[in-house]
Amino acid sequence: MVATETETEAGARGGAASPVRAKRADARRNIEAIIDAATRLLAVDPDASINEIAKAADVGRVTLYGHFDSRATLVRAVVDRAIARTDEALGQLDLDGDPREVLGRLLEATWHLTHRFGAVVVAASQALPPEQMRRAHDEPAARVRALLERGREAGELRADVPIDWQISVIQAILHGASAAVHRGEITADDAPSLVRDTVLAALAA
Repeated sequence: MVATETETEAGARGGAASPVRAKRADARRNIEAIIDAATRLLAVDPDASINEIAKAADVGRVTLYGHFDSRATLVRAVVDRAIARTDEALGQLDLDGDPREVLGRLLEATWHLTHRFGAVVVAASQALPPEQMRRAHDEPAARVRALLERGREAGELRADVPIDWQISVIQAILHGASAAVHRGEITADDAPSLVRDTVLAALAA
């Protein structure tokens, strides 16, 4: 009991516990730097290597593998962060009102996020099992599904095709627009309205 109290007091004075806290802080910074670097590189090149990511994060391979035991594990962390940030941003949208108008706003906002993370989805599809990829799309798809159901009930969106197919079409158009911008076929300024108009035309009742 006395020993425990002494250790606590030492930690409070910044003694023995300080190196441990400093090490944990360093580890957190390294993890953040690695995920940030991986996101930047994978958004442009889905085949970015562990060496390239470690260099961009200013850490060694050993340090990177100390936090992520494989490239797939790192890609999963990147995907998780992208989903969390996407969900946070889309969660701030007002989804009340006419389903077509709301869907249009959601599509524009979603495209900006899809384009921001770029080829991360390609890297994820290469590194992660299909089941994990499906789970990665579950959260965004649920928001779109709710709007599609509202639009169908209101008679504003077509209901003669499976709703899962409509969601797949939307995802394909979003990713296709991002790829088209990277290829220089369309501009980033034009893409949001093109995505919105193309999807709404395809879904119109």
